[in-house]
Amino acid sequence: MRKPVVDYRNLRLKNITSPQYRHLLLMLGWLVYGLLYLLTENLIPVEKCHVVYSPLDDKIPFCEWFVLPYVGWYVLIVISLGYFALYNVENFKCLQTYIMITQGIAMIIYILWPSVQLLRPDPYPRDNILVDLVRLIQSVDTPTGVCPSLHVGYSLGIASTWLKEQQASKKTKVLVCVFVFFVCISVAFVKQHSVVDIWAAIPMCAVAELLVFRKYYKKKWQARRLASVKSEK
Repeated sequence: MRKPVVDYRNLRLKNITSPQYRHLLLMLGWLVYGLLYLLTENLIPVEKCHVVYSPLDDKIPFCEWFVLPYVGWYVLIVISLGYFALYNVENFKCLQTYIMITQGIAMIIYILWPSVQLLRPDPYPRDNILVDLVRLIQSVDTPTGVCPSLHVGYSLGIASTWLKEQQASKKTKVLVCVFVFFVCISVAFVKQHSVVDIWAAIPMCAVAELLVFRKYYKKKWQARRLASVKSEK
């Protein structure tokens, strides 16, 4: 079993700013996001929101089974941040920064261009425990502030970070990417988002990718350039 790179047993509030633990301060981004989420959800009336819709939405059936990857997304976030906090602090910082950037971009858009989707089934086509779970989620999550989808944004950031994790096996990387794929499409099948919200998350993630991993891509580009020069000699 691998040994964690940081011993959190000595973590206390008084020493959280020490070099050993200060990366955890990035988690404060969740607090800021939570406050902005409450403000945008409660202070922006539905009448002020732009309806997000694509004809493709009508061709995607409601399927309650997709609530499983939709909810599993929360577990994926916790596991990913927890793993990197234990075994790769740099990747923890990258992933949390990626999440904060997507949070910031999305919140700015939600405020400047409020959005709403009107795709939720009424009534639901079936009645079972998974549909009850969808009902529960939708009872606490309004259909406003949907474009771009943060479910998609975080998921792409998680996949990107895992793909760059050298200690992760190919099997782990494939499993993460497959799960992320199902998370991304689940938002449309449980009618939490329009497909427009999914596509809108891609340029948002492109910005986060370049800001967070620019050194990674620069290093890879330099390595390829050096290899190309050597092969020409």
